[in-house]
Amino acid sequence: MYTPPHFKQDRAASLKFADARGFGTMCAFDGKRPIASQLPFYLTYADDGTPRAAFHVARHNPLIRLADDATSWLLAVNGPDAYVSPDWYVSPDQVPTWLYQSVHLSGPVRLLSDDELSVQVDTLSDKFENWLSPKKPWTSGKMTAGRLEAMKKGIVGLVMTVEEVEGSFKLNQQKSDADYTAIANALGAQPAADAKEIAHLMQDVRPEAFANETDKLERSLP
Repeated sequence: MYTPPHFKQDRAASLKFADARGFGTMCAFDGKRPIASQLPFYLTYADDGTPRAAFHVARHNPLIRLADDATSWLLAVNGPDAYVSPDWYVSPDQVPTWLYQSVHLSGPVRLLSDDELSVQVDTLSDKFENWLSPKKPWTSGKMTAGRLEAMKKGIVGLVMTVEEVEGSFKLNQQKSDADYTAIANALGAQPAADAKEIAHLMQDVRPEAFANETDKLERSLP
């Protein structure tokens, strides 16, 4: 991942982001072309602190035959993104750009045993069911045993041992307070949900910029 210093995230922040998103694009190379699938996942940690990304795919997914526990795969996890118009800046001579959050996790992938798959299915569903609180979580225990086992035959569990963590949160951190707040305010006024989310993230990253702008406005009032 190409990441200018202004946008680079540390390992802990990148892992936290990836785990919170829980959905990404898994990519591998079959020797001739890239293979990719969009999928949910969750992170666990080995005793030595090594992250592991657990997921599953349909049994006929071509990724499965590439899981040799040696060749590195890439899991791309993206957050909100938004286009920025040069017209929104205070400073002249700006150019269009795009703001976003993205984390790449990479490492070898191995197949899971049937027992490991059972744990993974329950852990994965529990992760996302908890997002729906106060709804009572769905569990695999609500399915008849025969139906559950039949469904599990259609998937294969995998786990990535994460060897490299890269994060880039491009939020115009390099801009002046005036330009930074102008862009955040413009994005916050857009109808798109992603634009509004980027605006909120910008406020969280540099709250002092907005405080400074408020102070300047108050001093200018009669």
